[in-house]
Parts: sequence; structure tokens; C-alpha cells
Amino acid sequence: MKRLTLLLLSVLLLSNLHIRAQDNGAAIAGAVAGIAAIGAGIAAVEQMKEQAELSATEWFLTNHPEYNQFSLKTLDFDGKKLKDMSTTSVITFKIQEFDIYNNEPLLGEKSVLFGFTSYGWINEYGIDFNKVQWFLINNDEWMNMMTAYSKVASGVENESIIRDALTNGKVLNRGIKGKKGQDVDFYKIDGDMYLVTDYSDDMKFIYNERSLGIYLKKTTDLVQIKRNSIIEIHEFFFDEN
Repeated sequence: MKRLTLLLLSVLLLSNLHIRAQDNGAAIAGAVAGIAAIGAGIAAVEQMKEQAELSATEWFLTNHPEYNQFSLKTLDFDGKKLKDMSTTSVITFKIQEFDIYNNEPLLGEKSVLFGFTSYGWINEYGIDFNKVQWFLINNDEWMNMMTAYSKVASGVENESIIRDALTNGKVLNRGIKGKKGQDVDFYKIDGDMYLVTDYSDDMKFIYNERSLGIYLKKTTDLVQIKRNSIIEIHEFFFDEN
């Protein structure tokens, strides 16, 4: 009887160990598959980043042959997932001229290149650059854009106050932190409310709580630059070396 009991216990123990091994194997296989999927997603985004920077460089060389020495880097792909990029409505590139002095780059004038995207700009083959419109701006044009945007976002009509705050202060999520208390506070409105200003023959600017909206008159597309991207672009023009 004791021998039978011990035999049954041994069978149950071996069976339990086998089941656990199967479960552990399935868990390990699932973890490996998950890591592989993450790795594939990261690789896809990195490939898209390289493709975007190459196309932006080609556009820049074709349309601005006067530039002979420059750097170009996108702001948008770092830390992003593939599904995030598919909903992106603008790709932003930082461009900076430089000279070589004593075998070292001496940084110079800055520009930002916007690639405004249309629906379907990412497909199974990568990026369709026929669905991207390019706009190049310098710091003066950015200042004009931010002044117009800040006017409609805050209701402040005095442009000198806004320009002084933009030049000497800091752009924040809720407005501009100016020097000596001359802040420019943006309206607190709901996400489905929009304030519109006609900026140029090409664009209208739209303020809501989350972003700078740009309505492109030629294509009737509404694209959005998120607030953190606005802050990063402004710091690139006015804070960095």
C-alpha cells in the first residue's frame, strides 16, 4: 500500500513538473515574441526616420542650393512608436549652417523645415512623400508665426509685449513666461473649441487647448503642432547655441 501511494505521488509530481515546464516554455516564448515585436517596431521607426531625413535633405539640396554646409535632424521620431507616427500631421527638422574653423564646426544660422503630411502618408511600403508639403522658415518667420498665434491664443493685441515675452521669456504649455512679470497667458478653453486667425495666403492658425493648428489653404488640410514641439522649436531658435 505504501509503495502504491509513493508511486502515485511520484507520478503526480512528475506530471506537475511537466506542466510547469510547458507553462514556463510558453511564457518564455511569449516574452521572446513580445521583445521581437518591440524590436521590429523600433527598427521600423528608425528606418522611417532615416527615410524622412534623407528625403528632407534631398528637398533642401534641390530647393536651396545656396547652402553648402549644414546639419539636418528630425525632432519627431525619437521615442515614438509606429502607431504614434501614423497619426503625425507634421514632421519637423532642425537645420543649422556651420563653418569649419580649426578643424571644428562653428555653428551658424538656424532654420526649421516643416513637412506637413496628408492622410495615408505612411503605408505598408514606408513613407509616401507625395503626401508631404515642405515649408522652410527662419527665426524671423517663426517669431511672426508665434506672435500671430499668441495674439489669437491670448487676446493680447500689443505685438511689442508679445515679441518681448517671446524673445526674453520662455514658452510654456499655458502661455509665455515673460521677464518682470510681463506674462502672456493663453485662454483656457475646451479641447473642442477653436480660435482662428488668417496668417498668410498659405495658412490659417488655429488655437485650441492642446496645439497650434495650421490650416493649409491649398490642400484644405488641418495639421497640428503639439505644444511640446512648439516649445522645442522655440528653444532651438532662441535658447540653444
